[in-house]
Amino acid sequence: MRVGILGGGQLARMMAEAGGPMGLSFQFLDPSAQACAGDLGALHVGPWDDPDGLELLAACDRVTCDFENVPAAVLADLAARTRVHPPPAAFAAAQDRLVEKRLLEQLGIPIAPVASVSTRPDLLAAVEEIGYPCVLKTRRLGYDGKGQAVLYSHEDLEPAWQALGGRDLILECFIDFKHECALTAVRSGDGEIRCYPLSRTVHQRGVLRLAAGMHQPPPALLEQAETSVSALLEHLDYVGCLSLEFFSTEDGLIANEYAPRPHNSAHWTIEGAVCSQFENHLRAVCGLPLGSTRRRGHSVMFNWLGDLPDAAAFLRVPGLAWHDYHKQPRPGRKLGHATLVADTLAELHAGLEAVRPLLDRETESLLEQLAL
Repeated sequence: MRVGILGGGQLARMMAEAGGPMGLSFQFLDPSAQACAGDLGALHVGPWDDPDGLELLAACDRVTCDFENVPAAVLADLAARTRVHPPPAAFAAAQDRLVEKRLLEQLGIPIAPVASVSTRPDLLAAVEEIGYPCVLKTRRLGYDGKGQAVLYSHEDLEPAWQALGGRDLILECFIDFKHECALTAVRSGDGEIRCYPLSRTVHQRGVLRLAAGMHQPPPALLEQAETSVSALLEHLDYVGCLSLEFFSTEDGLIANEYAPRPHNSAHWTIEGAVCSQFENHLRAVCGLPLGSTRRRGHSVMFNWLGDLPDAAAFLRVPGLAWHDYHKQPRPGRKLGHATLVADTLAELHAGLEAVRPLLDRETESLLEQLAL
C-alpha cells in the first residue's frame, strides 16, 4: 500500500520508519528539498498546492499529514480523489485558534477564558474582561511558542500588538497550572478508540523539552483527559492519532490545543509502548487493526534543539534509544530526541542519574519538573 504524506519532516520520517516493516511505501510532498524524510521514500519538492505533487499524492492509496498547517482546502481537494485521514475538517479547526477554542468549548471541554481581538478597542475590552496576566496570540500559524506574547500590564499592550501584526488575534487568560500534560489517542475507521498513557510534559519558551509516560496519574485526571479526547475524536469522525494538550490545575484539566497528527509529547511510545503512535497512526489511516497502546515499563524522552549532543556518550546508558532526524542544525530547531526506558521506577531513576552529567545545565534543571 502506498501512503502519501503532506510534509517531509521528522514526523513523516518516523511514520516511514514505522510503516516500512508493515510493507508500506511512501510519497512525500514538501516545500524543502532538504526534507529529512526524503531518504525513506519518494520526495516531490513543491508548495502545498503544487499540481504535480498533488497528482502524485492522489495516486496513493491513503494520504495523511505530518504538519497541521497544510491548507485545509488542499486536503479537501485530495479527499475528493483518494482517502485522506485525518479529515480536512480536523485541520481546518486546528489552524485557527479561535475556531479551535470554540470547538473545544462546544464539546464541553474546559478551556481558558478567551476573546477575539481584531482592533485596539477589542484588545482593551478583552483585557478589561479577562485581566492580567494574559496571553495575546495570533489565530493562525503559531506553534512551538511562536505567535504569542504574555501581557502583564498596560505597558505590554502596544509592543505585543505591533509584534503580532495587530489583527486576527485572540486574548487568553494566563493559566496558573501545576504542570502540563498531553493525551495521545488513536481512532480507527470503524470508531474504535485507544488511548496511550497520559504524558507529563515540560516546555521551555513554548517548546517541548521533556516528556514522560505518567505512572499512575490520578484516576479523575486520566478520566477527564480520555473523556475530552474521545469527545473530540467522535465529533470530528477522526481517523488516526490525535494529541490534546492540557494544563493541570487545582480544579482539573484545562485544554490548550490539539494536534491532528502524531505529536512530540508521545515520541516516547516508539520504545516505551507496545505499538508506537506512528505505527498506530498508519494502522488507522490504512484500515489495519489497531495495536496495543499499553506502555512498556517507564519512559522519559529528551528533545534535542539547535544541535545534537554526543550520541556515543548517551548510548552507553542502558535502556537509552537515540533518534537523529537527519536535519541541518539551526538555533531552536528540533534535531532529534532520546528516550530512556526502564522496567521499574528504580531502574529509571538509576538511568537518569547516568544521563544527568551528559545534559546541559538548562535541561538538567527541567528534569525536576517531571516529578518522577
